[in-house]
Amino acid sequence: MSILFTNASVLIREDDCYNVLQGACLGVKGDTISYIGFDIPDGGYDTIKDMSGKLLMPGLVNAHGHSAMTLVRGAGSGLPLDRWLNEAIFPIEAKMTPSDIRAGVKWACVEMIAGGTTQVADMYDYPFAAAEVFADAGIKANLCRVGLCFDPELEPGDWPRTAECINFINVMQGSADINPEAIRELPDTAGTMELPQNISEAVSSGRIKADFCLHSEYLTTRKFVKAISEANSVMHRPVHIHVSETEKEHRECIERCGKTPIEYFEEMGILDEPVYAAHCVWVCDNDLRIMAEKGATIVHNPTSNLKLGSGVARIEDALKAGVNVALGTDGAASNNNLNMFEEMHIAALIAKGVSRDPVVLTDAQILDMATVNGARALGRPDTGILAEGYKADIIAIDMNSPHMKPASDPVALLVYSAQASDVCMTMADGRVLYEDGRFFTIDRDRAERDLMEAVERLFG
Repeated sequence: MSILFTNASVLIREDDCYNVLQGACLGVKGDTISYIGFDIPDGGYDTIKDMSGKLLMPGLVNAHGHSAMTLVRGAGSGLPLDRWLNEAIFPIEAKMTPSDIRAGVKWACVEMIAGGTTQVADMYDYPFAAAEVFADAGIKANLCRVGLCFDPELEPGDWPRTAECINFINVMQGSADINPEAIRELPDTAGTMELPQNISEAVSSGRIKADFCLHSEYLTTRKFVKAISEANSVMHRPVHIHVSETEKEHRECIERCGKTPIEYFEEMGILDEPVYAAHCVWVCDNDLRIMAEKGATIVHNPTSNLKLGSGVARIEDALKAGVNVALGTDGAASNNNLNMFEEMHIAALIAKGVSRDPVVLTDAQILDMATVNGARALGRPDTGILAEGYKADIIAIDMNSPHMKPASDPVALLVYSAQASDVCMTMADGRVLYEDGRFFTIDRDRAERDLMEAVERLFG
């Protein structure tokens, strides 16, 4: 399958700067961008689409989310993090089944695809159930079995979650090193080690990846963290973590461990492999130095951090220290949406407001956080920009809305004016997933019915 977009405005990135090619062509063959230029290329395309009035840009990367939390959108509004978790979230999550997770993830995919997100890092229970949905939806997903352990006296071999985290990766990667007993303890696998064909194909193509996860320092134990670190010294997978989200979390880790969460995870060897760490609101200078040296990523979640009263992450300092910074929405319960354009807008504004400096965080830096930096964090170096040879993860923005005119500075418009509703096409790996209100990989009406049935069961 091949497609040629003509008469388009094409956002390209060269030498860390963005430029828009007006009236350009962009060709896609298979899952790859085959051409960007002003002339009609030779070779022929199956479909030619006139994109007059549209801007083509890279698909957005949501580098930290809990997709199934669409089921609890807005729950516990007005509570601080610890009360929000214990009073509003954990009691409902305890009732969730794989069927609920599928419904929540599918509705998240509806929202994300319509809003231009083509990649997501998802941290939640029942990752095999989530994988089924992401595989069918067509967007890229980095998934994990959430790493949790509460009893400091418990040996890793006596805590099934240790084996579950390891076996999730092994099953997804088709490894022979699988513990069948641990697989049976994952309720969403139905006791089988065979992946459904849709998941298998998505894993083989690289659309779905399996990573390690440590929920946080405060919801794990030293023995558990060490066990995951030792396993990953052989398996070499990225690690998804919550870090220093609140002042209380950061301070109590120092009281328990004599170290900040980042210093603690470095001591435990977790940062020896790529880490993408959500929040990092209260990291200190030494934390930033460590993260830069280790190649770790901060995933900035501005809306969630503001709503929960957690604070404002030191993004300018992180970038100056050489830390890769990506953007995420967090879950719909603490946001309350999965709108990456809104995250860009708020990230830009709060940095300028807190610093009282209008030149802090350039438009290019904000766009990088939502695209190429997120792709780098998730181990997808062939995505995040529009360039020949890169994966065809492309979204089209309708530039005809009143708030998008005049387009004298289209790059600034993407950060400060564009809305998720301006997305008129979403393509991932060369496949159109959404166009002009139509979904091609998801039955939207069925997804809505499934969501509401799950919500009625959980809350009714």
